[in-house]
Amino acid sequence: MNNEATLLYKLMVLYMLKNADYPLTNSDISDLVLNLEYTNYFTIQQVISDLENSDLISSESSGPNATLYRITSGGEKTLDYFENRISGAIKEDIQSYFKQHDIKLRKDTSITAECYPISGQQYSVRCQVRDKNAVTFELSFRIQGKEQAEAACANWKKQSDEIYAYLMDMLVQ
Repeated sequence: MNNEATLLYKLMVLYMLKNADYPLTNSDISDLVLNLEYTNYFTIQQVISDLENSDLISSESSGPNATLYRITSGGEKTLDYFENRISGAIKEDIQSYFKQHDIKLRKDTSITAECYPISGQQYSVRCQVRDKNAVTFELSFRIQGKEQAEAACANWKKQSDEIYAYLMDMLVQ
């Protein structure tokens, strides 16, 4: 892979993160680049790692298998300086992809759940609803057993709308 191509892929990731209204997961970034057939999986993983090591993007764990990425101020400055190297066609592809997949992308990053062991068979589960960078709802509880904790996380991700509506209805009656 040549340096010019690597630079373009890095700029594309920075452009994605700057133009999304919410942080993106590794999967979101990879899916976009792979679906548009710009490069392969291994290249985009190296690009993400390089950007993070250069402090141009930051990451935050969002559960056992998810990491959320955001552009840093250094990343924004870098993109502002080099953005003209991204063609209009590539920018249009990215914007179009965002429009087509907005609900899925937004849900992937706004609904999070994680579990971690406390002691013995006790696990702590934290479920969140985020709006951009702010947590708008959080539910934390302890549960017995790893399988139940993982099931609670999975069910939160699948049924968060219904669970949230039910809890809010019960709390504000």
